[in-house]
Amino acid sequence: MNIAFFLTPKSEVVYENINSSMRQVLERMEYHRYTAVPIIDDKGRYVGTITEGDLLWKLKNTPELNIKDTSSVKVSNIERRTNNKPVSINADMESLLNLAINQNFVPVTDDEGIFIGIIKRSDIINYFYNCAVSCASEDLMDNKFASIIK
Repeated sequence: MNIAFFLTPKSEVVYENINSSMRQVLERMEYHRYTAVPIIDDKGRYVGTITEGDLLWKLKNTPELNIKDTSSVKVSNIERRTNNKPVSINADMESLLNLAINQNFVPVTDDEGIFIGIIKRSDIINYFYNCAVSCASEDLMDNKFASIIK
């Protein structure tokens, strides 16, 4: 199966630039109610993912920093503790699933490393759940599993 089937394109993804301020990231995450967002550089390449925890640790470990001063802190100066690994758009389903086990979303890049979107773990789970329900309705699986999903 082609992983592009699951892709949420960049145009529909909330992401941040590496040169953005900490305050911009905080406000964007609060507005969208996200706990993590992808970070890209000026050329559109995926750099990493920043989380609420990263922002919190920055505040905690910088005693002189207050909320007003977060406008002067660049995302590039914030240590990221989580490493959401990206997958190439040409990757196979097994590679995608291996990453999705531990990540809420998997960033997707093209052959040049350019960020093109994300694949949400929830979309993968929903797809396989619907496949399982379909199989259960066609009596293609054993009764134990069928009773769980019905």
